[in-house]
Amino acid sequence: MQRVLAALLALVLIGCSAAHAVQPDEIMPDPAKEARARDLSRELRCMVCQNQSIDDSDAPLARDLRLLVRERITAGDSDTQVMDFLVARYGEFVLLKPRFEQRTLLLWLVPPSVLAGGGLALWIYARRRSRAADAVMALTPDEEARLTKLLGDLPEQRTGS
Repeated sequence: MQRVLAALLALVLIGCSAAHAVQPDEIMPDPAKEARARDLSRELRCMVCQNQSIDDSDAPLARDLRLLVRERITAGDSDTQVMDFLVARYGEFVLLKPRFEQRTLLLWLVPPSVLAGGGLALWIYARRRSRAADAVMALTPDEEARLTKLLGDLPEQRTGS
């Protein structure tokens, strides 16, 4: 029983230790500003890791970006101003979730369109297939007569005794 509890405790501790890379010296004294900084950090891409937010990355550049976000918040910038500053400095790539703009329209609309198109194609395929299965082709009277004649002409199969 103690082993089970120890294993569960280990799993809980592993799960609780989030991958946040924020160092204690980076944390702002005001909890509200720190929460804003953390929220913004989760939306910004680490330029080194590229698939992590700067909140999760241990890269030195991510630390510099976290400090820059905190500097801008301390200076009194709004969240939008901080994001606009970073986008102006590093480009749209710094955003983990690109903005919905004319330039990014394809990025936002192609995946749902492809998904809808695939669903439509599957629906059409299923309808055609069910119609084909429902439409059992009946023989014309001429075909039935020919089939009867062919079956009648076959020699009877005899079982060997």
